[in-house]
Amino acid sequence: MSKSDIFHSLPESARDALSKQDFPSSPSPMLAKLTDRRFSDDDWLFERKFDGERCLGLKEGDRVRLLSRNGEELNDSYPELAEAIESCRRERLVVDGEIVAFSGDVTSFSKLQRRMGIEDPDRARESDVAVYYYLFDVLHIDGYDTTDLPLRQRKRLLRDAIDFEDPLRFTAHRNAEGKAYYQEACRKGWEGIIAKRADSGYVHSRSANWLKFKCVNQQEFVIGGYTDPEGERIGFGALLVGYYADSDLKYAGKVGTGYDNETLKKLSGRLQSLERETPPFADEKLPRSRVHWVTPKLVAEVAFTEWTEDGKLRHPRFRGLRRDKEPEEVVREKTDTG
Repeated sequence: MSKSDIFHSLPESARDALSKQDFPSSPSPMLAKLTDRRFSDDDWLFERKFDGERCLGLKEGDRVRLLSRNGEELNDSYPELAEAIESCRRERLVVDGEIVAFSGDVTSFSKLQRRMGIEDPDRARESDVAVYYYLFDVLHIDGYDTTDLPLRQRKRLLRDAIDFEDPLRFTAHRNAEGKAYYQEACRKGWEGIIAKRADSGYVHSRSANWLKFKCVNQQEFVIGGYTDPEGERIGFGALLVGYYADSDLKYAGKVGTGYDNETLKKLSGRLQSLERETPPFADEKLPRSRVHWVTPKLVAEVAFTEWTEDGKLRHPRFRGLRRDKEPEEVVREKTDTG
């Protein structure tokens, strides 16, 4: 296929500006900033925020790699998604999107955990958890870098480059009406929406050109300890979690809800293998009764209502473990108020 057949929908100036580029072997994803502003703007478009696992899909000839946010290969967990990307018409392609599982009409990170924990492709195929790959951006097509193109043009190219059939799905967007879409998202029980500047390029870092409008507070935290179970509880009682400020791990509180028995059993074994004598937290005031400290290697997704004045989580709830972020990357997520 020629350059013109995929890029014919672009303005001539955009086609002329496209540059040849070697196939990127390990690109980093563009990340959004959190904001407490909710706005509508003709210069922005608004997409659903999915509660899943971020994934870059790379196709180079017959070779396909699904890469997590931190570069971990995901092919064995999601073999049907790798095959779907392999069947795409383009010889070389890099796409960005989110892998999700559904509970009813809502994406469920907890349900997706059952697939994330499988690293054998045959077992993954036999799983009763169906997964879908929602694509929302394209970074490279057949030798050409597309990241400098405006977002609207990249989304048009994405539609042209792929025949969208399950398990590949195109991420639709709304134009201009961000406030209304945010309110609709919250009514439907979604995690929120992502606001994206329509004329922005794609950068391999966090950018204020992508903003998160969250319906619920949640972010990653590092696990630094756990408490003994009480009563009929099995495994452990609560996780002790924190985040990094400079090089110090700051204590953010106990997370005692959100676990089923299977999670309590599996996570308990991993925690016991990481036990240490001293706390990893830099704080002086820490729980001490029936507490076990662990080396901070595991990252948990936690939902909560708010931060307290002394920097602790109010009503935290465990959502699942994350494998796409290193512990040292976990910081307290700040809102963009600009």
